[in-house]
Amino acid sequence: MCMCTRMCMGTKTITVMDDAYNLLLSRKNKDESFSEVIRKMAEEKGNVMKFAGAWKHISDEEISEMKNRIYSVRRKATTDLLKKLSKLEK
Repeated sequence: MCMCTRMCMGTKTITVMDDAYNLLLSRKNKDESFSEVIRKMAEEKGNVMKFAGAWKHISDEEISEMKNRIYSVRRKATTDLLKKLSKLEK
């Protein structure tokens, strides 16, 4: 494994859409390379609080329906898995 700095790394040419380029450009400082901006963005951790209240418009009935569908899919997946496992044991 190379122990030298990033200076010895190769380069790649990529194509990005204009909106992606503008996003990178808006995050880029004068003394930064685009590679540094991409690394910085890739390492950013999201703040889950930005989603707080995102579903406040969903009614209790809709939430209940969603939960029931999720439970139903989980039950079916578990049942299917148990059937497959029992066939393997035979």
